[in-house]
Amino acid sequence: MGAKGAPSRRRQAGRRPRYLPTGSFPFLLLLLLLCIQLGGGQKKKENLLAEKVEQLMEWSSRRSIFRMNGDKFRKFIKTPPRNYSMIVMFTALQPQRQCSVCRQANEEYQILANSWRYSSAFCNKLFFSMVDYDEGTDVFQQLNMNSAPTFMHFPPKGRPKRADTFDLQRIGFAAEQLAKWIADRTDVHIRVFRPPNYSGTIALALLVSLVGGLLYLRRNNLEFIYNKTGWAMVSLCIVFAMTSGQMWNHIRGPPYAHKNPHNGQVSYIHGSSQAQFVAESHIILLLNAAITMGMVLLNEAATSKGDVGKRRIICLVGLGLVVFFFSFLLSIFRSKYHGYPYSFLIK
Repeated sequence: MGAKGAPSRRRQAGRRPRYLPTGSFPFLLLLLLLCIQLGGGQKKKENLLAEKVEQLMEWSSRRSIFRMNGDKFRKFIKTPPRNYSMIVMFTALQPQRQCSVCRQANEEYQILANSWRYSSAFCNKLFFSMVDYDEGTDVFQQLNMNSAPTFMHFPPKGRPKRADTFDLQRIGFAAEQLAKWIADRTDVHIRVFRPPNYSGTIALALLVSLVGGLLYLRRNNLEFIYNKTGWAMVSLCIVFAMTSGQMWNHIRGPPYAHKNPHNGQVSYIHGSSQAQFVAESHIILLLNAAITMGMVLLNEAATSKGDVGKRRIICLVGLGLVVFFFSFLLSIFRSKYHGYPYSFLIK
């Protein structure tokens, strides 16, 4: 066995060792340095992300909505890394801006943010912030934003899409509507908790007390309950309120009006048939009331048996009310339903 194995060992001993090519060592060294650099860069990103999240959590512990200027916006929203969603309200709350809609939207936004901050599901995956025009003008310019208030969602990765901008004009800015939009964009469901509001209860109690006191004082003469004119007025008030869109306002919570931040022009009529302003419903209510008054005067002129000259004046006044205010109402309808072909007196 030893004799047979000796030539093999001599052949192995006689072989020259194989070395790697001389040019391989710089390549391996470069690969090693690249791996170290990538590992260090990844570690640096993780540390930076941890610092950002820690800072945001600290701000959220103080207040549910934290304000941002241009530097904070670029650092915590525009600059990666980021593994959290950010809801930003772009607004103009300074008194000189005279943006009443911004103040109303801010109240609903505060309710929503507080509901998230004090819920059991609160985590570091969603934050609420605000950029005021007077504190972050450069942010408005960077986003080509020319109206306020505006709600935007900035996702953890990528740029915001069209659906990441809340359709305030169509949906309104009620906290419940904002929560539904956030759930669609982030899969985070927020149950809105509103602070108790006893104004409605107090108003109802006062109304009941007033009616009860009136009935008690007139307990010996309750013929006014059978007054047809009184009940007709009450019925008309309810009809005017319902046909003018007050219930829609209560459900959707639209702004009272819209002020253009560039030229300061205030719009009281919404340009779309899918939405309306609160002021618009008030205008429609008054127009319907004026038309109804005209119809009442026409009926009075036709059925009364008074002086002919007086009846003629009442008829002309009633006809004027119906014609003018119906023309005005039709012009508003045409401005909202684009392409409607008919008009009368007022275009």
